[in-house]
Amino acid sequence: MATQLVHLPEVERLSRACIRVLGGNPGKFSLQGTNTYILGTGPQRLLIDTGEGKPSWIAAIKKTLEQESATITSALITHWHHDHQGGIKQLLDQWPNTKVYKNQPESGQLDISDGQRFEVEGASLVALHCPGHTVDHMAFILEEEDAMFTGDNVLGHGTAVFEDLATYLESLEKMKPLFKGCAYPGHGPVIADGPGKIAEYIRHRRQREEQVLQTLRSENSAAGTADSASWTPMDLVKVIYHNVPDSLHPAAAGGVLQVLDKLRREGKVSVDGDQWTLSDRSAL
Repeated sequence: MATQLVHLPEVERLSRACIRVLGGNPGKFSLQGTNTYILGTGPQRLLIDTGEGKPSWIAAIKKTLEQESATITSALITHWHHDHQGGIKQLLDQWPNTKVYKNQPESGQLDISDGQRFEVEGASLVALHCPGHTVDHMAFILEEEDAMFTGDNVLGHGTAVFEDLATYLESLEKMKPLFKGCAYPGHGPVIADGPGKIAEYIRHRRQREEQVLQTLRSENSAAGTADSASWTPMDLVKVIYHNVPDSLHPAAAGGVLQVLDKLRREGKVSVDGDQWTLSDRSAL
């Protein structure tokens, strides 16, 4: 996240039926803050995500709804991370009759299933279960705009983290053909070409995978072991991320481990302790 983030207003109307309200929680991983979205054009509105429940966020939500002469009837949570559902209590304190929906719901919440529809005046949403970032991750297609709320699977700046790489890539492939317009991400600015950005994400992940394979095919002169074709994740990081500061290498190692685990499940690599090797070098 070394590049400068663009400024985003605390509250901004992005389209006739979509208002973004920042969560008031800027940071290294949350960028300008969590994006929460008020949807609809009538007196009843949908809300996507609740930020962390910061006082500035709930105040901005309340002021915006007063200006719109509207109220929140349903809140849709993209996934369980605190910066997306941490404001549920504050929301219910203001609007206690709001229905809260989340995949794999917690106490008092309602379930979101794949293909479920949510409608208010001016906004029709179709839910899409797209795990990878988290197992419960949901995206939402806004039919009126042929747009998608991508949660944390696709961000407006940089790349996303994920719990399972193979599942994440499957979800990206599932998301890409379902809309043609913009992407409203969980963090960062609106992405004008949503499917194009998803394609870029997929290419990036495939390239990282190929980098790991290419490095495993080479001899590890730094390993200092009898088998110089074996690599630890950090050995791989030092080659693949050689132009990245050492302080960021531990975080990069997590991503490399995700790639290695995917390749292991595909039978392409094997592991002994923390030493990783190609499963069949003779085939190369």
